Amino acid sequence: MRSRLNRKALAGLMLAGLTWVGSAGAALATPSLLVDADSGQVLSADQPTATWYPASLTKLMTAYVALSAVRDGRMTMDTPMVMSPRAARMPPSKMGFRPGTEVTLDNALKMLMVKSPNDVAVLVAEGVSGSIEAFADEMNGAARKLGLRESHFVNPNGLPDSHQVSSARDMAMIARALLKEFPEENDIYGIGALELDGRIIKGHNGLIGRYPGADGMKTGFTCAAGFNVVASATRNGRRLIAVILGANSGAERSTQAAALFDQGFSGWGGGGALESLASPGIGSAPDMRQEICSRRNHAAIAAAEEEETSGPAFGILGALFGLPAHAGRSPSEPVYFTPVPVFIGPKPGWSGPVLAARATRPASAVAAARSAPADVSAYAADKPSPIDAASAPAEGELTAPVALQGAVQTPVAAAKAAPGKSKLVHVAAKHPALAKRHVALAKKPAAPDANAKQ
Repeated sequence: MRSRLNRKALAGLMLAGLTWVGSAGAALATPSLLVDADSGQVLSADQPTATWYPASLTKLMTAYVALSAVRDGRMTMDTPMVMSPRAARMPPSKMGFRPGTEVTLDNALKMLMVKSPNDVAVLVAEGVSGSIEAFADEMNGAARKLGLRESHFVNPNGLPDSHQVSSARDMAMIARALLKEFPEENDIYGIGALELDGRIIKGHNGLIGRYPGADGMKTGFTCAAGFNVVASATRNGRRLIAVILGANSGAERSTQAAALFDQGFSGWGGGGALESLASPGIGSAPDMRQEICSRRNHAAIAAAEEEETSGPAFGILGALFGLPAHAGRSPSEPVYFTPVPVFIGPKPGWSGPVLAARATRPASAVAAARSAPADVSAYAADKPSPIDAASAPAEGELTAPVALQGAVQTPVAAAKAAPGKSKLVHVAAKHPALAKRHVALAKKPAAPDANAKQ
């Protein structure tokens, strides 16, 4: 039987080896971090403040800003938001809802954490702040409030943009803030599957259901970023947060995170406070395209963009390197989850505001952006930017069938002021059918719905 010391040494060797293996066999170090969620103590760190593309880890900050809006009384978890044409144009991963579709914030956040749809992230941004650009301002304001020092945000979904960057440390700080400030919503990060109209939608986190104690958070992928994950796990009342950036596959990021958790729960390792790590500030992120996507075909890249796990089983690697026994399942082995029901449309009986895209940009600014060449150097599979200044609506251009309550900043108070009455005050003239449907819904008696969140 191997000794505890030998297991630790071999685990460390495995971590080092996985961190330095690139898809082309070249040496390439990538960031990783392990933190105690309660104390903020750093237990393990490798380049924790290095600038990196966050990819869909961005949606953790999107959730933070949206939940902050609920806390501030600007909306509720049941507030419906409208899918705009701009949101519907987002590339995969996406839900594919048609423009005009309504989704409550509660359902949208569950979809974000499980399916990671880029269209729903924009729906949330436009519902909360009116536009992608205004929401990005709120994201950066929240970053300053939380003390993030290596992060800058320009969109709510993490689609590639050379100006959208973060770090392992900053991502761990966002995760801690979500867990501490909004404990009532902690369950959404660990959902294994959703059910929408009879369709089962599985999550992408290869640790949930496989690593004992794993309870969620978020994955992300682009060719430029590699495979990222912010993961949390709890044992004996102690919660740890692991961050892996730039792994070569979904299975590899799970393997590395599992090894970090084993290290932390075994009690070895330790450092200073998360906030005290020396910061180089916001810099340029490395482009991982050559290492991650140069040897993958288009089908493999498309599958990766849906954040499917693939590659070797971390359970097998753990046994090979003598890690403590933790999970006998590989990322490719099916795990059954009881699906959490979600639905589209307003919650039955809802008579409050319906929020949608409502901000415009000066026509001159949009024209200037449209005449400038697009920066596509950081984009996966050489696709043009799905979110840039050129795609923003010009002044007077409607971005969605607008259904707004008059006092947008205080919808909860407005709903309480006139219970039972529709708060629909404006619908675009070119969408009369939508206006009639909202009026009809406001007058129709509420029907019971088993899927509605109580």
